[in-house]
Amino acid sequence: MAQSRFQSLDWYDTPLYYDIVFEEDTEKEVDFLEAMAELYGRRPTQRVLEPACGSGRVLAAMARRGYQMTGFDANPHMLSFAENRMAKLKLPAELLAGRLEKFQLEGSFDLAFCLVSTFKYLLTEKEARSHLQCVAKHLAPGALYVLGFHLSEYGIIRSSRERWVGERNGVHVVSNLQIWPARRKERLEKVRSRLRIEEKGEVRQQEHYWEFRTYNAAQVRRLLRTVPALEHVATYDFTYELESERALDDQQLDVVLILRKRS
Repeated sequence: MAQSRFQSLDWYDTPLYYDIVFEEDTEKEVDFLEAMAELYGRRPTQRVLEPACGSGRVLAAMARRGYQMTGFDANPHMLSFAENRMAKLKLPAELLAGRLEKFQLEGSFDLAFCLVSTFKYLLTEKEARSHLQCVAKHLAPGALYVLGFHLSEYGIIRSSRERWVGERNGVHVVSNLQIWPARRKERLEKVRSRLRIEEKGEVRQQEHYWEFRTYNAAQVRRLLRTVPALEHVATYDFTYELESERALDDQQLDVVLILRKRS
């Protein structure tokens, strides 16, 4: 049997490479978050929460702009990377270990966000609802939760692919993501990430498989109705353009939901 060219390794266990791949859009994402708070928030934005903060790239960018940041993550490698980042930048932040579906923090927040489909790791309706309820519990009245993820196109028979390329300090990373057709009955889709890393004249390749929960627009709306504390006030897409406000439907598969805590 031929040996795989790829080492089996969760990309969350190699936070530097993950960080390099997604770095490009960071300032655009922060600009968008600020614009959403201005347009739809009903209170000044000071305390900000990032569930599943990962490597801390957006958290750090928000902290640079003066926000009081709190983040949590379930992966110890990501959390350690984020802590080291904030220490090197001499930026204050509260960083904690925690899970999306059940967390308890002190105080309330004026804004929360989770932007890169991490929400889809919650594989049951119960977990997804619990997460939204936890976020709502931690938001002050009038505060926003900005939640971004990909919808699934049921009925397609071919896999879809996404590719990102990034470089930092001589480390070159190519990420290829493959998503298999959604299994509507199970509400699951298989995903594979493959990273190709060139560093100090050496090339390494790693891959990781997992499953996401699937949603179409109707399934999203149905879930949101079970969390009445959050009001769906707008939908955007991953261009993060203010002119890209759109309906929540199946015509656009990448969605950013703007949810507001009811007073």
